[in-house]
Amino acid sequence: MEKINWRRVGGMYEQAAGAYLEQKGYTVLEYNYRCRAGEIDIVAMDGDTLVFCEVKYRSGPEKGNSLEAVDARKQQTIFRCAMFYLAERKMGEIPCRFDVIGIDGTDSPEIVHIEDAFRG
Repeated sequence: MEKINWRRVGGMYEQAAGAYLEQKGYTVLEYNYRCRAGEIDIVAMDGDTLVFCEVKYRSGPEKGNSLEAVDARKQQTIFRCAMFYLAERKMGEIPCRFDVIGIDGTDSPEIVHIEDAFRG
């Protein structure tokens, strides 16, 4: 039995989430921004707003709902990463938002996008 490469699976769903955002008019700037605080799955622009987006995938209900995986601790990590991103790129007073995309199921995955899902 072949071992599942979860990083590759996650990347595939992050790309699908990015395509979904682009269909909604967003401009994806970067996938998998990494810093010493952690990682942000997608950084995009929605008009003049910089969006930091976390993508969570669950193949079935036995692991819980994808959106529930973005708990307070994960939110804090994303916020810290966003601060690094803004500092590295010297982006001072740009409006920012934190979105979450949940993808559940394997046969015909359902994408749920929550804009402004949490505050920093």
